[in-house]
Amino acid sequence: MKRLLLGVVGLMALSAAAPASAADLPAQPYTKAPAMIAAIYDWSGFYIGLNGGGGSARKCWDLVQGGSLALVTTAVSEGCNSATGGTVGGQIGYRWQSANWVFGVEGQGNWANFKGSNLNLQAGIFVPAGLTDQTKVNGFGLLTGQVGYAWNNVLWYVKGGAAVAADKYTTFVAPGVLVVDSVSETRWGGAIGTGLEVGFAPNWSVGVEYDHLFMGTRNVTAITPAGVFSATDRIKQDVDLGTVRVNYRWGGPVIAKY
Repeated sequence: MKRLLLGVVGLMALSAAAPASAADLPAQPYTKAPAMIAAIYDWSGFYIGLNGGGGSARKCWDLVQGGSLALVTTAVSEGCNSATGGTVGGQIGYRWQSANWVFGVEGQGNWANFKGSNLNLQAGIFVPAGLTDQTKVNGFGLLTGQVGYAWNNVLWYVKGGAAVAADKYTTFVAPGVLVVDSVSETRWGGAIGTGLEVGFAPNWSVGVEYDHLFMGTRNVTAITPAGVFSATDRIKQDVDLGTVRVNYRWGGPVIAKY
């Protein structure tokens, strides 16, 4: 009985001491919550995409040699036309980002249907009366470098490099009925442009772009449907393009930084 009483008294003493011991423990230190994580859009990586829009090719013709009615001793103007129409194509490239600056290279190839015509100013003089000059641009390609500046998922860039165009020139009296001569050529030149692109998903972006192609001046030799020399024309060409682009990028996903 005496041992039982001593055990009860001991338990009561421990119970009374426990709250006091807990009160003597140091308070838990305050830990600051981690900073919010901000998503940073990274433009680095390979990309491939589609584009579509329209364009206008300004063509000016000079008759340099030959002609159906008389010989030409000095170049004479045959007039100018604007070949306009639609275009669709694709692009592939690579970009790398350093801080806010973005650098890249890109290749682009497009089918085009730019067409325009004008009444030949020499009609009835050095060429048949009623003669019309027609210009067509069937396609073009660009190989360019890029330099841009990014505001997170918004990228503005400028580009420049080489351009190539597939052209066809036809002269006729009646469209599609009486063709006098024609010639096709592949012409090389230079290109400059600018664009604005917005990333709307980790690997997707959409943008708009304007390009100007300096295609220079070249002499082309027109051949009749029978394969006979008809005339040599000096043709100057410049092209303006406006396109909407959609790109898919890989190799440089969105990253998170504190």
